[in-house]
Amino acid sequence: MAIRTNTYELTYIINPVLNEDQTKDIVSRVNKYIEEREGKVLQVDEWGSKRLAYQINKKRNGYYVNMYFEAPGTLIQQMERAMEIEDNIMRYLTLKLDAKMLRHYAQHKAAAAEEAAAAPAEAEKDA
Repeated sequence: MAIRTNTYELTYIINPVLNEDQTKDIVSRVNKYIEEREGKVLQVDEWGSKRLAYQINKKRNGYYVNMYFEAPGTLIQQMERAMEIEDNIMRYLTLKLDAKMLRHYAQHKAAAAEEAAAAPAEAEKDA
């Protein structure tokens, strides 16, 4: 019997005082955590360091990461618990995508693919 999966969006903020290697390590550990537990990472978008709306743990900035993934519903509670324990993840938000959000995600992904395909053609045209 196949395990039913849902599509989720996860945004989390990493402590900004970490160096680039430490930040990349946290991102890869989150991805690995999901994949090891029957999840599938669809897209990871690192927004980079941004100013926070309010201080968190006396910090004004944070390194934002946004990702989309598919996973069984039982994974979410486990993953959020692991993120709660991780000292360098300051905040996180997990959203389960409904049908409307899935359509928007698919449209956004298709538009990005068209834009990426058009870029090399534009480069050749300008050359």
